[in-house]
Amino acid sequence: MARHMKTTVHIPDALFEQTQRLAAKEGTTFKELVAEGLRKVHAERKSKGGYVLPDRSVGGEGLHPDALQGGWEHIRDEIYRGRGT
Repeated sequence: MARHMKTTVHIPDALFEQTQRLAAKEGTTFKELVAEGLRKVHAERKSKGGYVLPDRSVGGEGLHPDALQGGWEHIRDEIYRGRGT
């Protein structure tokens, strides 16, 4: 047996009226159109998959040898050198 949840949803008046007319025209209910719409949104978003970060790599040979010495503190100090900190 299917389980159903009852809830309140705020819908703009124009969209509500448009959906009521569509339901009457198609011989279905407002509730069924809302459920169909939600199923479609879920299917569409599921098929898109997750976001893939684009590769923005640039050519080069990695870190400058000076940056390899001293760890993060050294890199941070170089970034802020001459900036009043």
